[in-house]
Amino acid sequence: MSRNTVSLKDISKACGVSIATVSKALNDHSDIGQDTKENIRRVAEKLGYHPNAAAQALKTKRTNNIGVLFVDEANSGLTHDYFSHVLDSFKRYAEQNGFDITFINADKSRDDNMTYLAHAMYRGFDGVVIACVDFFDPQVDELINSNIPVVTIDHIFYNRIAIVSDNAKGIKDLVSYIYRMGHRKIAYIHGLESSVTQARLASFYKTLQNFGVMIPDEYVVASPYRDSESAYKATMKLLELPDPPTCILFPDDVSSFGGMNAIKEKGLRIPEDISIAGYDGTEIAARVIPQLTTIAQDTEKIGREAAERLIDMINNPKATLIEQVVVEGILETGGTVKKIS
Repeated sequence: MSRNTVSLKDISKACGVSIATVSKALNDHSDIGQDTKENIRRVAEKLGYHPNAAAQALKTKRTNNIGVLFVDEANSGLTHDYFSHVLDSFKRYAEQNGFDITFINADKSRDDNMTYLAHAMYRGFDGVVIACVDFFDPQVDELINSNIPVVTIDHIFYNRIAIVSDNAKGIKDLVSYIYRMGHRKIAYIHGLESSVTQARLASFYKTLQNFGVMIPDEYVVASPYRDSESAYKATMKLLELPDPPTCILFPDDVSSFGGMNAIKEKGLRIPEDISIAGYDGTEIAARVIPQLTTIAQDTEKIGREAAERLIDMINNPKATLIEQVVVEGILETGGTVKKIS
């Protein structure tokens, strides 16, 4: 018998009980004996019975489907090393707990004009995780303020659970290491405006101020995340200053490769002539020679925490704390920061 044609009636016939008894047994009602339940479930499994997913959703108001809103401005999609690893961890944990993952259509040029919230409601998502978007987009705000359980990654809303990297500590650890290596002329090519950038930039200044080091304005330059071409141009400007830095921090590992190209084009060596550091701890950063000095973000834990908190909120909304979960990264000293006197 095909599982597509197995019905409650078929099971009732095979077990010699009423359809109502079969329904109650499969839905674990308390007025059905345990032996009867187990027998009915055993027969149902043998026949290949599976409840209709749509019917189950209508009955339980659950679809066991989680939406993922991911918009990468650099258009690198899931080749984005950091977020691809975070979302892979999220997906694995969610699937282990019986949830499917569906991406929310984030193409603003689509014809249906469906907002993020409308898409989530149309799909019947039990919850949504939001990562790598313009968090100031009115559509994102609409989703955040809806009744759908939401967890954000790397951005904080007062009314939603947020899983964030400890960006302030990451930069503090990185800058402190560079300072201990003897550097005082430290430049920072930072990412464009975001809560992540704000935390990192403030930590950069505060850490150096605590060491008594003042950084000239021309040492601090903005460049988009994961944009090696822009980082190349910013590095060129820094290298052409009358008093250039001895070490340059980049917004991420990918950007640092643009900086490396500029440094090589100037005929300089890393780290003999100038030191550099990245951020994220990508796989390729560990393979370059010399190995890039960087902060390795714990993408496995970030993804797992996001899935755990979202599933908790779906299963037990009244007892779920709205809080900020901070995940620390690890300093990978690598070999691109030279010890100087």
